Amino acid sequence: MTDVFAALADPTRRTVMERLAREPATATEIASELPVTRQAVAKHLAVLQDAGLVRAQRAGRERRFSPTPAPLGEAISWMAAVGGQWDERLAALERYVSPRR
Repeated sequence: MTDVFAALADPTRRTVMERLAREPATATEIASELPVTRQAVAKHLAVLQDAGLVRAQRAGRERRFSPTPAPLGEAISWMAAVGGQWDERLAALERYVSPRR
């Protein structure tokens, strides 16, 4: 999960993930929509692939990338669990500091 959060910490990689969520694409197609080079997109895709967030399929000479949802689901589950713990702590704090009636 550390790799997932590290990969998604970069705003360009989040933009690439948003693009791939709409439709699978090649690095060239993604680069044509962003203010970065194809080589930069390829590096971002490699980080996303290493984190398990995207997979590549050969299409002739090109590789078409699509998102892999499982790692995001694990990250969302972890965040929900941590969020629930904080909700409980904040509720306890509110009960403690609220004036008694």
